[in-house]
Amino acid sequence: MKRIVLLALLALALPLAAFAGNIDFTNSGGTLTGSSASLTLTGSQVIQIVGLGNGMPGIDGTMSFSTGSYVGTVGNVSTFNGGGSFLIVGNGNNGVPTGNIFVGSFTSPVLLTNTGVSVNGGTGYTVFGLISGTLYNGQTAIGFTNQSWVGNFTTGEDGFMGSATFGSGDTIVGTVPEPGTLGLLGTGLVGLAGVLRKKLKA
Repeated sequence: MKRIVLLALLALALPLAAFAGNIDFTNSGGTLTGSSASLTLTGSQVIQIVGLGNGMPGIDGTMSFSTGSYVGTVGNVSTFNGGGSFLIVGNGNNGVPTGNIFVGSFTSPVLLTNTGVSVNGGTGYTVFGLISGTLYNGQTAIGFTNQSWVGNFTTGEDGFMGSATFGSGDTIVGTVPEPGTLGLLGTGLVGLAGVLRKKLKA
């Protein structure tokens, strides 16, 4: 039983260690548009970046994305294929780099959920998807985006259609260590497991 607990702890530690150096992007505004081809975000402003620059609020750049094609709707959740594109561009404010900060795509199906909450005459929605790509400094990064929007959408034989405005969201990406680093991490965790095992036996 103790061995199983140790293995479980190691399994939990690996993904946490592999998701290091987080950068947290907060965005606001823009238009979310759904069609049978994709779900797209345009015109959203990045209003704060924590983990890059000085972290102060301000207009630090723009965010846009597009998903793969519309799959279908079950209950209050509409699904879009992964792929597409995900782009965050900095404008040089608050110590943030100018140009592309993150260039990537969705690595999982993207879920658009109807929250059932009515806001300002529209319906609330959230958008969630896993992403991966490259940072401004060439490092590989993985993460996720969670956006919230208010609008009105319809689903018909042509797929998911409509648009929404007044959105805000949060996107977190973290750098991925190189294989050599992960190897050292694995060796260290195995050693740690050995020490813990000895203490538990004692």
